[in-house]
Amino acid sequence: MRESISETMGIDLGDRWSHVYARCGATGEILAERRVRTRQEDFEALFAGASGMRVVLETGTHANWVARLAKRHGHEVIVGQARRLRMIYENPTKSDAVDARMLADLGSTHPQLLHPVTVRDERTQADLAVLRARENLVQARTQLVNAARGLAKSQGHRLPDGSTECLPRRAWDVCPGELRPALRPLLLAIASLTRQIRAADRAVHKLCRGRYAKDVAHLLQIPGIGELAALGFVLVVGSPQRFRRNRDVGAFLGLVPRRDQSGASDPQLPITKCGDPMLRKLLGQSAHWILGPFGGDCDLRRWAARRAERGGKCAKRRAVVAVTRRLAVLLLALWKSGADYEPLRNARLAEVAGA
Repeated sequence: MRESISETMGIDLGDRWSHVYARCGATGEILAERRVRTRQEDFEALFAGASGMRVVLETGTHANWVARLAKRHGHEVIVGQARRLRMIYENPTKSDAVDARMLADLGSTHPQLLHPVTVRDERTQADLAVLRARENLVQARTQLVNAARGLAKSQGHRLPDGSTECLPRRAWDVCPGELRPALRPLLLAIASLTRQIRAADRAVHKLCRGRYAKDVAHLLQIPGIGELAALGFVLVVGSPQRFRRNRDVGAFLGLVPRRDQSGASDPQLPITKCGDPMLRKLLGQSAHWILGPFGGDCDLRRWAARRAERGGKCAKRRAVVAVTRRLAVLLLALWKSGADYEPLRNARLAEVAGA
């Protein structure tokens, strides 16, 4: 990435309108400052009317497609991490015009301060949207199930336990007459969402057996890693060569502790929770399965047991987070090397070293 460029364009993206500020890096002359509608045709005209500029954006809803559009017109694109640009979001005189100007200034003189992120291609983003849509369906169904159970409890009744898929039929059989008008639309919606979730599962299975079959196959070797977690990992990380060190994927997914060290003070803080929350949740579920009653003997399980034995407050929860982080590192290592998974590889190497 070049440290300086002749012309830089900062764009503060809004949902309906975006503010554009373009400047000359050498002279500081303002080349353009105006608003454009956040639509493809308007940005097509904007980027087609300029040549060889550095376009600077912040992460957000519209950042990916705007960045891809700018690249197609031959511009250099930098997408900065919005959450790390405190000088912008904590500016006491914050406005769209000021934000665009600060993005242009940073992109022209100190692009490394933007902490640039990688922009996904259109196909990867569309495939990842399948997983995100499924997650929203599951969350909506969970809310409806909780609402149905809460309404029944408020009348002194309890809906039967069991799987969510069987709940509409079983709940209707035992539903008291006075609650049927209230619960009927909820139970019908739950049944409908279940069918949509099954359809999303079939779409995920098709992707795992089709376009991403080779990549996903390495990750599915680990018991507890299903198609959702494996496909999510491949789509979110993007490439096995993205990180120089395998352990860097833990920080990328927000699974490392935050730090706020000053002088003699260096408190122990929770994890950063940066990165993709959906993938972090899927890997956390896999970690719970590995450490649960159905998980087999493996290095991760043994390591977590030793860590939990140390005791202390929230020792088990911290062990789960640590296993989630190690699981992400293991997934990246398998994906990068294409090696076979050995559940007790570390134990075997320790025995060989001690022999």
